Amino acid sequence: MEERFFRRLFALTFALMTLMLFWQTLPLIEQFVVAQQAQPRPVTPRGNLAEDEKATIELFEKTKDSVVYIATSRAVIDPWSRNIYNIPKGTGSGFVWDETGHIVTNYHVISGASEARVRLSDGRDYHAVLIGASPRHDLAVLRISVPVKRPKPVTIGTSHDLKVGQKTFAIGNPFGLDWTLTTGIVSALDRSMTESNGAIIRNLIQTDAAINPGNSGGPLLDSAGRLIGVNTAIFSPSGAYAGIGFAIPVDTVNRIVPQLIANGRYLEPSLGVETDDRLNRLAKARLGFDGVMVLRTLPGSSAQKAGLKGITIYPDGSFDPGDIILSIDKKPVHSTRDIDDILDTHQVGDTVTVEIAREGRVLKKEIMLEPIQEG
Repeated sequence: MEERFFRRLFALTFALMTLMLFWQTLPLIEQFVVAQQAQPRPVTPRGNLAEDEKATIELFEKTKDSVVYIATSRAVIDPWSRNIYNIPKGTGSGFVWDETGHIVTNYHVISGASEARVRLSDGRDYHAVLIGASPRHDLAVLRISVPVKRPKPVTIGTSHDLKVGQKTFAIGNPFGLDWTLTTGIVSALDRSMTESNGAIIRNLIQTDAAINPGNSGGPLLDSAGRLIGVNTAIFSPSGAYAGIGFAIPVDTVNRIVPQLIANGRYLEPSLGVETDDRLNRLAKARLGFDGVMVLRTLPGSSAQKAGLKGITIYPDGSFDPGDIILSIDKKPVHSTRDIDDILDTHQVGDTVTVEIAREGRVLKKEIMLEPIQEG
């Protein structure tokens, strides 16, 4: 009996072990069979691209050849050998302005550089010459000499009629990753920001299209592929994209760039008067007027010819405030910044209507804007 019991127990144990072994090896057997029969999965047809995708692709293909990669370097002198070396300074973006090889970019892209090279989308590389710059507007113009197959200029649009919510497209070279396209919308208008050199850039376009270091100087486009701004800066605690980018409006660019090409610098328009914001605030607090006090008219200026009068200081320390500028072309003036903002929308040679207060009367004077007198 005991021998029969042990034989049955052994047989049962063996059967259980065999079953367990088979159960454990079954997945391996199945995997082997599946691996022998493995084939690429069938591809599901995508169908046609969405219309907005087609439009974006067409916009990029049409514009990318007008965008350039800019690499700058600066010269250093080895104090021992006195040899001069060029070391890399930075990279940025730019775009073709006209058929003669002018390239528009940001001033801060080329500031402090001794050499700049421009690379086209087809890989051709050229030495660039600085034609002109306006640090105040963070704009600069380079020029390259392209003998054949010149890239087409970017199509120019307008910025005065932009609306918050319009689509935006930025093409540039963020972090050296050339010809990158990002998309977004116009997030806000009429923004201001202070550059590292202290210059205040006003009337900027705010966009949430991804703009990173290296995008500076590249074009901001509308959905028609027209230039509406020049990407200039980002707002970011980390220094990388945080959803807030700024672009110089094309209306400003289209006014400044021709001057840079023609004169090498921006001829800042002036009324031909001297003002001081600090003194103006003190005088307003004391006398209670609203406007900007004319300290004096510059000799030979249009303001002097138009009869504007500055302050008169008497021996006892009292003074006559003279003329108070109330508005320019019907735009109210409350500070010297208001004057700068209004004049920055004009050019030298334009005539503006200046409304002034004098001895309790309001007068209007026609003044032709002149370049700011240096010295």
